[in-house]
Amino acid sequence: MTSGQQPLKPRNWLPPVKKRERAWTKDELAPISGAAKDTFGSWGATLVDSLDTLWIMGLEEQFTEAVDAAINIDFGPKTDGEINVFETIIRYLGGFLGAYDVSGCHDARLLNKAMEVADLAYAAFDTPNRMPVSRWSPKKAVDGEEQLPAESMLIAEAASASVEFTRLSQLTGDMRYFDAISRVTNVLDEQQALTKLPGMWPISVNMRKLDLTFDGFFGLGAMADSVYEYLPKMHQLLNGLVPAAQYQKMYEYAMSTAITHTMFRPMTHDKADILIASGNVNGERESKGQHLVCFAGGMFALGGRLFENTTHIDVGRRISEGCAWTYKNAPNGIMPEVFSMTACPTSSACEYTAQPGSSSFSEVGDGRYVLRPEAIESIFYMYRITGDTKYQDIAWEMWQAVSNHTQTDFGNAAIGNVMETPVKTYDSMESFWLAETLKYFYLIFTDPDEISLDEFVLNTEAHPFRIPYR
Repeated sequence: MTSGQQPLKPRNWLPPVKKRERAWTKDELAPISGAAKDTFGSWGATLVDSLDTLWIMGLEEQFTEAVDAAINIDFGPKTDGEINVFETIIRYLGGFLGAYDVSGCHDARLLNKAMEVADLAYAAFDTPNRMPVSRWSPKKAVDGEEQLPAESMLIAEAASASVEFTRLSQLTGDMRYFDAISRVTNVLDEQQALTKLPGMWPISVNMRKLDLTFDGFFGLGAMADSVYEYLPKMHQLLNGLVPAAQYQKMYEYAMSTAITHTMFRPMTHDKADILIASGNVNGERESKGQHLVCFAGGMFALGGRLFENTTHIDVGRRISEGCAWTYKNAPNGIMPEVFSMTACPTSSACEYTAQPGSSSFSEVGDGRYVLRPEAIESIFYMYRITGDTKYQDIAWEMWQAVSNHTQTDFGNAAIGNVMETPVKTYDSMESFWLAETLKYFYLIFTDPDEISLDEFVLNTEAHPFRIPYR
C-alpha cells in the first residue's frame, strides 16, 4: 500500500448486510437487480459463509444479528433433490465452525449448528465401502435405497472434508468425523505412487472400486485443488499428533511431482521470474493457466514455512507473483478465468518472440471474472509468511481494479469478459465474495496477529479454525 493510501473501510464492503432486506436468508444476492437467489439448498449460503467475516471486520452487532438468523435455518434434508456434499461441508459446516472459533468458542448454538450440518454430510459416507457419495439423496435414504460412490468422481469431491471433520472431532470429542476422513486419506496414501503421474492423483477417480489410477488428467486447479491444499493444513491442524506425519509425507511427494510436471515459466515481455501452475494430460504438460489454481502460491508458501523448505516458499512466490502479473497485464487489471501463455523451454528466462503488439496471453478460453479469491489469497499468504510489504502494494492495486470494475448499488458483480473494455458485468455474486475475497483483501492490511497463521488454519472457503495447543 503506497504512501497516503488507507485500508478499506469494512462497512463499505458489505452491501448484502446493509441491504439485508433484499436477500437476508437467501443463498445469494443478485448485485445488479437486487433480487434474491437460492442456489445452494436454500439454506442462506451467503449468510452462513460470511459470519466469520463480520466478526473479523469488527462488525459485532451485524454478526450477532446474522447468527440469530443462521441458527434458525432448517437443515432438515429436503426429500426432493440431492445435496452437494462438498459445498455443504466447505460453506455451511465451515461457516459455522469458523464463526464459533473466531468469536471465542462461546456460543454453543454455533457448534450445535455445525454438528447438525455435519451429520447431514456424514450420511454421505454411509456406503458399503465407507467412501462418500458426492450427491446424497435424502429421498433414497428415506426409501432405504442403497447409495453408492461414483465410478467416476472428482477427486476434490471425494477427499476434501478432512479439515472440517477433523476440527469438529477436536471440538466435540466425537471421532466419527475424523475416522470417516481418515479412511479416505488412507486410500489416497496407498495409491499415491500407483497413478499415471506418481505423487499426484488424477482429476477423476473411481471411489466405488477404490481405483485412483485410471485417469490421465492431473493438475492443482479446478476439481482437484482442495485435496492438495488440505495436506499441509491437516498437518498444522493436527499439531504434532501422530497422523500429522502422514499428511506431510503426502504433501511433499505430491508437490515434488507438481513442480516437475505441472508448472511452466511463461514467455513475457519483461522476462518476469514467475510460474504458472497448469495441468498435465497423459504425460504432457499444458501451457494453460486458471484463476482458481492461483491458490497454489499460498499452499506452497505455507507448506514451505511449516516444513522449513525454502524451495517451496520460492515456488509459492513465483506462482503468487505470476498471478499478480496476469492481473497487472490484463487490459482492465483483472486476470481471466482460463487462459493460455507461451511456455519458455525451461524455468529460466527466455526471449520474448511474440509478434509486435500481440498479447502475452496466447489465448483466453474463459474471460470471466467471477469475484474469485485465489489470487489475493496467495498474495495474503506471501505477505504473512515473508513480511514483505510489496505484497500489500500488489493487493492494493488488485483491489482498486476489482472494486472499480465490479461495484454495484447492492454489492459487486461478476464480469463477463475482462479482456474487453469497457467491461460488462452480470447479475451474480457468489457467497465466496464475502467469505473469502473480501476477507483476504481486508486481512492483508491488518496486524499479522489478526487471524494469525500460527493460531488458525483457514479452510478452502477461508473459514478460520483454531489450532488446538496441547
